Amino acid sequence: MLFRVRAGARLAVLILIWIPCFGVGEPKQMNPRDQAWQVLRAGLTDSKVSNRAEAVKALSLVSNNRTAEQLAARALQDAHPTVRTVAAASLGQLQATSAIPALKKALSDKELPVVLAATYSLFLLKDKSAYGIYYAILMRDKKSSEGVIQAQIDRLKDPKQVAELGVQEGLGFVPFGGVGFEAYRQFSKRNADPVRAAAARYLAHDPNPISEDALVQSALADASENVRQASLDALAERGNPGCVERLVKNLNDSKEAIRYRTAAVIIHLTSVRKSRRPKPVPAK
Repeated sequence: MLFRVRAGARLAVLILIWIPCFGVGEPKQMNPRDQAWQVLRAGLTDSKVSNRAEAVKALSLVSNNRTAEQLAARALQDAHPTVRTVAAASLGQLQATSAIPALKKALSDKELPVVLAATYSLFLLKDKSAYGIYYAILMRDKKSSEGVIQAQIDRLKDPKQVAELGVQEGLGFVPFGGVGFEAYRQFSKRNADPVRAAAARYLAHDPNPISEDALVQSALADASENVRQASLDALAERGNPGCVERLVKNLNDSKEAIRYRTAAVIIHLTSVRKSRRPKPVPAK
């Protein structure tokens, strides 16, 4: 009987020694990729707005990844406008064409920063909906029922409302006309001119002749010199010499910068006209 007890004890000791050798009972270690996704997902559901915004912003680095695009699109439904704004901008940086319907829906968001970020992403994704919004911003009116709310455009007329845009949390990376939001904030404390000027520059890529007419109108008569110059730049980039005759009026403008810029645009566009003329066929 004693022998059996001792044998059983030895067997138990051997089993305890063998178990670690086979890894039984050890927790499975996650690979770095799975760990990384776990961290990101935790950030996306964090209770703090700033943490959720940072996590969504980080998604913009995960290019060519369907999961990242889906998570960013989901963040468009976040309760806080800062997170929705970051999500809209990230989708453009991800070149997420699958998110175009969601971005178009975001054009109806009640918060203007979300609308602006969604518009820029649609511009990056080469969706024509963006041009309707930029036209509305430039002209302070609707070009069509693209989903932009007139009340949002009206906010750009109110200096106090525009100043609020400059202090939105987490918007440091949102681009406006080639400059970051921080730079935009520094010179747009009292008016919406920089946003409208940026809209004018983006309309350089809109093939719709209505946008060209709006640019000519703005170049000739807008109250903002910045918007006038941006409109002239856009007309130069569009390269249509057909608007030269209308621009001649600016050569007598009281603003030197407008006169000089218009002169340069006219010279550029007339050069384009000459280059488009058919070359004479040499006589045989």
